[in-house]
Amino acid sequence: MYFNKTGSTNSISTVNIALEAAKTREINNIVIASNTGESAMLLAGEEQINRVWVTLAYGYSKPGKNHFNKEMLNRAKNCGIKVLTTTHILSGAERGISTLFGGAYPVEIIANTLRMFGQGVKVCVEISAMALDAGLIPYGVPIIAIAGTDKGVDTSIVITPAHANKIFDTKIHEILCKPLLKC
Repeated sequence: MYFNKTGSTNSISTVNIALEAAKTREINNIVIASNTGESAMLLAGEEQINRVWVTLAYGYSKPGKNHFNKEMLNRAKNCGIKVLTTTHILSGAERGISTLFGGAYPVEIIANTLRMFGQGVKVCVEISAMALDAGLIPYGVPIIAIAGTDKGVDTSIVITPAHANKIFDTKIHEILCKPLLKC
């Protein structure tokens, strides 16, 4: 499915496409990126699936601070959604180095290559490896990842993630949906 627009207008469709794919492909793990938790809560009623909400890291916008509110965090946890807040593997420390010293470094090249398919595809790969590194999803099995371009979610893929230290072993099996990129 290709969307004509990016963003939250596609959130419900994206989650429904992902859930249908999980059902038909017998995939039991979904990882979703969400800044506020609103997109993650679209998975609230899906208790039969292992759901992992990956948040922005602390310090993303202000040192020592995070975007999500505690009420949303508690709602997600009460629905059985696991929450992961950690450094993003395709930016993190390396972005700090390139910002300070200039230039591009290997991890940023990976991230920008994935962005050629859209921001959501890059984030799907990133959050899948993060969830795997945190032990929140099983190793060596396909999962579904959901992410977005700006607000909400508009991209979903079937992926067998690899740990960050073996990132090139990652397999993107299928792009379920994403926004069309402007020509």
